Amino acid sequence: MRVDVVTIFPEYLAPLNLSLIGKAREAGVLDVRVHDLRTHATDRHRTVDDTPYGGGPGMVMKPEPWAAALDAVTADPPQAAARPRIVVPTPGGRPFTQAVANQLAEQPWLVFACGRYEGIDRRVIDHASSYGTVDELSIGDYVLNGGEVAVLVMVEAVARLLPGVIGNADSLVEESHSDGLLEYPVYTKPASWLDLDVPEVLLSGDHARIARWRRDEALRRTARVRPDLVRALDVEDLDRRDLEVLEAEGWIAGPDGRFSSAQGPVAH
Repeated sequence: MRVDVVTIFPEYLAPLNLSLIGKAREAGVLDVRVHDLRTHATDRHRTVDDTPYGGGPGMVMKPEPWAAALDAVTADPPQAAARPRIVVPTPGGRPFTQAVANQLAEQPWLVFACGRYEGIDRRVIDHASSYGTVDELSIGDYVLNGGEVAVLVMVEAVARLLPGVIGNADSLVEESHSDGLLEYPVYTKPASWLDLDVPEVLLSGDHARIARWRRDEALRRTARVRPDLVRALDVEDLDRRDLEVLEAEGWIAGPDGRFSSAQGPVAH
């Protein structure tokens, strides 16, 4: 996969040289190229922002440097006639989820546009469709100073899905959000620590019991922490035990196949 990142702070992307992402780059699985937007400014101060039309606080990133930067980046495609998926991190975008990460991992070429200040002139986003598909994505309901942190998050979430990046591919299967649930709690040696013991079932060697315990714990954690994920579950995808666990946590399956919260846990 080829990843291009356009930013006014190239040094912010240094963590992409570390850990598994860095190893993937060394192995040629991931080709990351970071570009300084200011090299495409035309004045001696390398200005990339100006005051907003209509008034108001802050500054807005100018369209001319961005157009020049995107022209330069897309002039060198990884394959002939290839078009990139252009990702613009913004709190005004659709949520970046595990499902979106999986979609992006199927793309051969991603271009990230890191905004700063009050954002990028809207005309740049509209014009970017001439280069490729544009996706405005948000990593959460909060505001950052710029898109670089969001790019680090998204690149790591996407790159770890590429074949050869994670040593044990099976570890991707049971992670949080892989099946719509949060992951179950995990333990390692020693079996007893500070008078706290590893659950007996995990020491039993009974793989069927272990799998069921992990499923139950994933359901309980999701029910307690992420009600939005429970409401998104489809009853038809769950077995009787799943329904019992959710009911004990106060979630009732309705005739429409969706869950609603009861008034507290249900007594049995």
